[in-house]
Amino acid sequence: MSNTVRTKTVRFIMVGGFLGAGKTTTLARLARQYMDRGLSVGIVTNDQAADLVDTKSLRSQGFDVGEVAGACFCCRFNDLISTIDKLGLAQAPDIILAEPVGSCTDLVATVIQPLKQLYQARFEIAPYAVILKPSQGRKILKNEAGTGFSPKAAYILQKQLEEADLILINRIDEMTPAELTELHTLLDNAYPDTPRLAVSAKSGLGFDACFEFLDQTGNFGRRVLDIDYDIYAEGEAELGWLNSSIQLAAATEFPLDDFLLNVVRNLKQRLVADDLEVAHLKVIGLSAAAFGVANLVTRDLPPELSLPSFTKTREVDLVVNARVACDPALLGEHVEATIREVCASHGVTPTFGDTQMFRPGRPQPTHRMEAAGAI
Repeated sequence: MSNTVRTKTVRFIMVGGFLGAGKTTTLARLARQYMDRGLSVGIVTNDQAADLVDTKSLRSQGFDVGEVAGACFCCRFNDLISTIDKLGLAQAPDIILAEPVGSCTDLVATVIQPLKQLYQARFEIAPYAVILKPSQGRKILKNEAGTGFSPKAAYILQKQLEEADLILINRIDEMTPAELTELHTLLDNAYPDTPRLAVSAKSGLGFDACFEFLDQTGNFGRRVLDIDYDIYAEGEAELGWLNSSIQLAAATEFPLDDFLLNVVRNLKQRLVADDLEVAHLKVIGLSAAAFGVANLVTRDLPPELSLPSFTKTREVDLVVNARVACDPALLGEHVEATIREVCASHGVTPTFGDTQMFRPGRPQPTHRMEAAGAI
């Protein structure tokens, strides 16, 4: 840990949820709101691999961001602490916003309780919010066939919701009243004692109530799970993960946003043709003057430009993060073929850099507090 003397308590707000639930957009909205209040904010992103779209996107928006890579917060707990130490350097932030890996759960026992019991004088723990992606959540809560994920992967999402202090139903601006009512009923049946709010991270709808809830003080983060780590590990290993960096160059300017959307659209077509379920797909383009992000949160929805660049350019650093229920090598083949295809249609030359392809290993938490402390 840093030798820097820190005297103030830092409020720790972790926002969980399955891959593609909207965690990064939510954290950006929370960060802006707290900064508008005059508070200093640090954000910590997390992934099984390095070179994250989320980290680059948040930094490009002007936020102070640290990254814990290589495993979830639970397995890199000491890295989480050292990353928080580095944010703000001598002056600790007022708020730490933490975004855990979307395929991880058991975070109350392995992250929140260790913070409370080992660093009780340093951190004030906010309610632990977990975001639900409606399209995926509805199928899993109804135990429908054809969710695209095995029961073991669905187990992770169910456990994420079970340990939450607050369930956030996201993307309500895209739902009909009947769909929202159905989802409330499903959650009433499965998690009757868990508060929930309906929000849109993109538009801000419902976020006044979200801020009010997260501003509460109290003994939060107490829902320690009874969890089967064999099922958890096998469910997480079902997903193929890919992070790839590509440099793009063209003789004439091309529209960056069109390029990003075409990558996501064409890759979706390839994956759907092979009947592969997308957990999440993000593509970011960084040029000298602008950046843009396109993503796909499920194959049931169209690709979207989550952060438009409104720019044309001749040189771009492209980063692709893909989480798909398939063999990582097959995912890599689809991504490379898609990039080459879209580049050819735009008159762009790609130079492929580092690519990481793997399945997550078995979680090995640094700490696991099986009993919630009374702090």
